[in-house]
Amino acid sequence: MRNRKILWLSLLVLIVIVLAIVLTPVFLIMPFKAQTPRIVEVSYLMRRWSPVVTILASLLILTLTVMLWLGGRWWSRIVLVLLLVPVFAATWLARQNHFEWMFSPLPNPAYASAAETTFVNNDDRVMSVTIGNESVAYPIRLMGYHHVVQDTVGGTPIVATY
Repeated sequence: MRNRKILWLSLLVLIVIVLAIVLTPVFLIMPFKAQTPRIVEVSYLMRRWSPVVTILASLLILTLTVMLWLGGRWWSRIVLVLLLVPVFAATWLARQNHFEWMFSPLPNPAYASAAETTFVNNDDRVMSVTIGNESVAYPIRLMGYHHVVQDTVGGTPIVATY
């Protein structure tokens, strides 16, 4: 009985580790959220190690699940199966680049002259580009969500990024 409790505890600790290493960077690196260099460093370190850690932890979790399955009651087997779902989801997510999901390029940018815009306030920060006689401005407030806009300014194709 004591061994089963240790196995259950080990299983739950490993599940928390898998979820933490995958989900922590998702919540730390978000648009318009305060980020220190240390937070970014830790997030990218976790992203770098999460594919390896999740595979190793998933193998250990599967081993513990099999050990707990044998001799377990029907309700504990249901719990074991339910606990595997977030583990496998996190293992899959560790191999995805969720930053691309959050920071996707603006698909169909619309342009307006400065006199026509009502969505940019006088005190809004903008990124501006001038090539030849043509100037454009990209509001930081909008760029923070998409991070990339392909454009042509003064006849020259550019990519504005934030």
